[in-house]
Amino acid sequence: MIIVTGASGKLGRAIVEKLLERVPAEQMGVSVREVDKARDLADRGVRVRRGDFDDSESLLDAFEGASQVLLVSSGILGEAGIRQHRNAINAVKKSGAARILYTSHMGSSRASLFPPMLHHAATEELLEQSGMPFTSLRNGFYASSLLWLISDAITSGELLLPEDGPFAWTTHSDLAEAAAAMVSQRPWDGMSPNLTASEAFDMEEVAAMTSNIIGRPIRRIVVSDEEYKERLSAQGVPEFRLEIAMGMFLASRRGEFAKTSTALANLIGRPPVKLSNFLKEAITAPNL
Repeated sequence: MIIVTGASGKLGRAIVEKLLERVPAEQMGVSVREVDKARDLADRGVRVRRGDFDDSESLLDAFEGASQVLLVSSGILGEAGIRQHRNAINAVKKSGAARILYTSHMGSSRASLFPPMLHHAATEELLEQSGMPFTSLRNGFYASSLLWLISDAITSGELLLPEDGPFAWTTHSDLAEAAAAMVSQRPWDGMSPNLTASEAFDMEEVAAMTSNIIGRPIRRIVVSDEEYKERLSAQGVPEFRLEIAMGMFLASRRGEFAKTSTALANLIGRPPVKLSNFLKEAITAPNL
């Protein structure tokens, strides 16, 4: 049985839907903190069990009978997040599963300036220390992150952000399809190649794309790091979020998110979604 954690989240749910196109529902299970949020999957024949990364016993129950477990990153940073991932990896090992897969990031590194990358690097170390066969999916930077960055600019006509570098923006849908393919094809052991879209774009290029979509000019204006942090603070963004937001730009200046690869296209059997197409669909959606 294939088990997917975090199946009520955006990426986890997308992975489940892609797997259901490849695997019979009765051969799939999901681990979720709130079972009610996955009732529709149970109605379709998927095994739904409660699994909480802070409750090892619940994870052992959720992973019972697993052949593979796809661990979707909890998104909790710091020691709490590492403890959660350690619990999950230990539970997978105790379950007797043959392989664990983990949704990591292309920038995963202990030396990264972007805090989430330290979290991914630490988890990959836990996977290596587990002695289990594993695959760490080095996902490209989520294109959905852009929507928060450009939302005010669509109204104001000014994209006010710190200096940046190129990002290999990649969609959840493509990464979910890649994860589903990995479960069935298993082309890589250990760290995967970067799973990215075919091009990397900086904020100047994103502003130009957005201008073309909305039919109005958007100016990319570089502000100092200090001004950017002051703007976010004035909006009520907490300090730890400021560190994450600023770290993203600092890391991009060093090129941490710039490298593209053909691995994603090869894995899903088609070109990844173009950023311009993703932005057009997202921007014209009624809930942006």
